[in-house]
Amino acid sequence: MSNSQTTPMSQPGLILTPGSEGWWDSERVSCPRVMRCPDGTWKMWYYGRDASFDRQINLPTGRCGLAVSSDGIHWERVKGPLTMGAVFEPHPDPQRFDSAHLGVSDVNFWDGLYWMWYFGGDHQVLDMGKFKAKGLQMLPGCAISRDGINWVRLEGFYRGAFLECGQPGEFDALFCGWPQVLREHDRWKMYYHTLSSNREFLVGLAMSTDGFRWEKVGQILGPGEPGSFDERGIGTRHVLNINGDYVMFYEGVNTSGYHSIGLAISEDGITWEKQKGYKAGGAVFSHAPKGSGRWDARAVGTPWVVSMEDGSFRMYYIGANEGGHDELSSQHQIGLAVSQGKNFDQWQRWGES
Repeated sequence: MSNSQTTPMSQPGLILTPGSEGWWDSERVSCPRVMRCPDGTWKMWYYGRDASFDRQINLPTGRCGLAVSSDGIHWERVKGPLTMGAVFEPHPDPQRFDSAHLGVSDVNFWDGLYWMWYFGGDHQVLDMGKFKAKGLQMLPGCAISRDGINWVRLEGFYRGAFLECGQPGEFDALFCGWPQVLREHDRWKMYYHTLSSNREFLVGLAMSTDGFRWEKVGQILGPGEPGSFDERGIGTRHVLNINGDYVMFYEGVNTSGYHSIGLAISEDGITWEKQKGYKAGGAVFSHAPKGSGRWDARAVGTPWVVSMEDGSFRMYYIGANEGGHDELSSQHQIGLAVSQGKNFDQWQRWGES
C-alpha cells in the first residue's frame, strides 16, 4: 500500500484526487466501482492514467487500480503488481480488442471470485471527419480474481471481447463500451452504451444464459426531450434492484455538454421509464453551478450506488471541472453523494451543509 492516505477535500463531495508522481493515476482518476465487503472493509476499483499514457487516445481511460477504506470515505491506494502500481492494464497482444487502453466499469463478487467487467480499445485510428480518434472502437471484456488485485482475463469470441460492434447503420456500430452485468439465476443482462452517427449517447442491452455467449436485444434508452439534462443522450449507468424494481442511475448529457445524473425504473430490466428529478432539466443529481469554480462544475457521471444498512444510499461518481475543451484538458476526480434518507431520487454531496 502507499503511505499516502487520501482524505476528503475541502470541496463538497471530493474524496479521491489523482495519485502522486510515479503512480499510474497521477494525471486523472475516473469511474469508481465500489464494494462494501462482508468484513466491513471497502474496495474501490477505478480507471485513470498518468501523463505519459498515449495522448492520441482522447479518453479518461488507460489502466485500472484499487483503493481500500475502512469507512468508504477515506481511501488509501493499493500498490498493484503492474505498471506504476496498477492492478489491470492493456494486453500486450496488439491483435486483441484491449491492447491500447481499458477501463473498469463493473465489479461483482460471485462464487468466491471477483468478476470485473471492463471495456477496451485497440490501436486502430478512425477518421471522424473533424478529427482522428484512436482506440474508439471499444468492446466489453471480463476478468476474474481471487483477491481483487491479480486478474485473469476470460476469453470472449471477438478478439477476446464478449460483443462486437454493430453493422454499419446499426445504433452501436461505433463502440459497445462501459458494460455492466446483472446475473439473475440462468439469465445475465449486460447494459452498455455507444455513440450514434449523429453524436447521441444510447444505451443497449445484451442477454446471455452463461455469461460467455451474448445476444443483443438492441437499444433500450436514448436522448431526453428538448431542454432536458439528457437531451444528447445517456452514457454510463448503474442498474440495481431496489424494493423489487430495477433502478438505473445514469449519466446524461445536455446540449451544452454538461453532464448530470438521472433515474429510470423498470419492472423487467428491459423496458424503462425515466423519472423526472428535482434538479435542472429533470436530473436527480446535478453538476455544481456553472462558473462556481468547483471541481465538479461541468460534469457528474459514472454513478455507482451502494445500499447502506440504515436504508440510505451512497453514490460514488466522477466529477469534471470547467475550462477544458476535451476529455484530457478537464480534470477528473472522484466524489461521493448521499441520499436523503431512503429517497434515492434526492442527493447531496458528502460534506455539503
